[in-house]
Amino acid sequence: MSRPKIAIVVGSTRPGRFADHPKQWIYDRAVKRGDFDVEIVDLRDYPLPLFDEAMSPAYAPSESEVAKAWQKKVAEFDGFIFTAAEYNRGPTGVLKNALDYAYGQWNRKTAAFVGYGGVGGARAIEQLRLNAIELQMSPIRAGVHIMFPVYMDVVQNRKKLGEFDFLNQSADDMLDQLAWWTGALKSARAADAAQAKAA
Repeated sequence: MSRPKIAIVVGSTRPGRFADHPKQWIYDRAVKRGDFDVEIVDLRDYPLPLFDEAMSPAYAPSESEVAKAWQKKVAEFDGFIFTAAEYNRGPTGVLKNALDYAYGQWNRKTAAFVGYGGVGGARAIEQLRLNAIELQMSPIRAGVHIMFPVYMDVVQNRKKLGEFDFLNQSADDMLDQLAWWTGALKSARAADAAQAKAA
């Protein structure tokens, strides 16, 4: 079986976003392991309108060409790491909107989170975990939480996230869990597909 393919979804599109720091850091750590194929997927490249389809993609095909391109991209992956900024105790609107613009393409795949903000994006991640469950994803327990003092050290003092040993340990714990669950679900989906083909 081929190596699992993981997307790092950049969950903020605003100018001057912090997300570029965690996206590159977690990408480099994931690639270094050698057990994933990893790709950065930037929501800036998928300018989805505020959800305005006649029906949820859970029930009917989308009409928007951008939505179709987004769904095609999501379908390529076995699991996802989302960078999660926290705005007003919740995730960014652009990330929630992107989640809403697909359905079957998320099903039975893993979700992991690298959060940042006042409490390390914890409140945004809690909401995103619930969204992931509704999308029939499997959110893993371990996450990375970049607290505000670290955020400021990176922004003001030009420190790198990889200089913080506790963040590296959190990332490795998360990636270990992601590897196990992604592999298990990939095998299960393959077994389902083989059974359906034989029926």
